[in-house]
Amino acid sequence: MDNEKKEFSIDLRPEVARGSYSNLAIITHRYNEFVIDFAAMLPGLPKPEVTNRIIMTPEHAKRLLMALQDNISKYESQNGPIDLGEPKATFPMGGFGNNGTKS
Repeated sequence: MDNEKKEFSIDLRPEVARGSYSNLAIITHRYNEFVIDFAAMLPGLPKPEVTNRIIMTPEHAKRLLMALQDNISKYESQNGPIDLGEPKATFPMGGFGNNGTKS
């Protein structure tokens, strides 16, 4: 088998490239999918508004977890540990929640 890295290209529309801010994520799951709702909780707004919903298979969710762990490790080796401070009582894990459900 060839050890060469395969390259691929993706399309990134300008409105997607701008991105969106999120300081809250709610994660739910079923046997065949994970759903991650990204929201922003901002002063002056009565409640957080979901700005993006990502739905993925359990296998892709685990790949995302591994990629995040790898990138956080690299970030901290260059910039020092990320200080999470004191988690807020309202939301577990400093604003990122896990609301796992099975259906």
